[in-house]
Amino acid sequence: MALVTCRDASFSYEGNTAVSGLNFEVERGDYLCIVGENGSGKSTLIKGLLRLKTPLSGSVSMSNGLKANEIGYLPQQTAAQKDFPASAYEVILSGRLSRLGILPFYSRADKTAAEENMKRLSIENLRNRCYRELSGGQQQRVLLARALCATKKLLILDEPVAGLDPVITRELYSEIDKINREIGLTIIMVSHDIQSAAQYATHILHLRTEQVFFGTAAEYTASSVGARFLGGERR
Repeated sequence: MALVTCRDASFSYEGNTAVSGLNFEVERGDYLCIVGENGSGKSTLIKGLLRLKTPLSGSVSMSNGLKANEIGYLPQQTAAQKDFPASAYEVILSGRLSRLGILPFYSRADKTAAEENMKRLSIENLRNRCYRELSGGQQQRVLLARALCATKKLLILDEPVAGLDPVITRELYSEIDKINREIGLTIIMVSHDIQSAAQYATHILHLRTEQVFFGTAAEYTASSVGARFLGGERR
């Protein structure tokens, strides 16, 4: 059974239909990249997957008992968020907040998860550094570790490399790919970088205010839609 299933779904933004005709499935262990131009409905769909938006029509369902608070989410950062006055460790540990319930304190398991994800992303040396003093690439690694603390099933990333230089971008893409392959974590990522999406993802969802393609990365590369955006438009 698919982890995420969209059937004839559509979503609105500010009272208007932002994206429609959504029919796709995400299986456990998939790495899905959502691509498309600005205004194509990518971020609106992400809000729908996070259950922050209700479909105008159709349905979005989660299987395997996946709850909204069990989804790891790395959103696009605002200027205010980049200036957050906390240590890197505190930011990472806050990824466990949704699991606290009525308990006011982090458990040993919460702290262990934070330590494990710092190690996984090789940022133990940033533990006591103030988050707002970190570089953009370091901040994104901290936020990725935070998102990993929130989930063992599904990680959703909204433009995780936006504004980063090419070297840091490649490193972060490599880390995300490693997480998918080695942990088997299902990943849904919004990206403007269609070349990298085709390189790393197992599946591609291309939007243009409606679904214009969904399939494997190999099928996308061979399609007329993929050929147009990857270079060498088919005739």
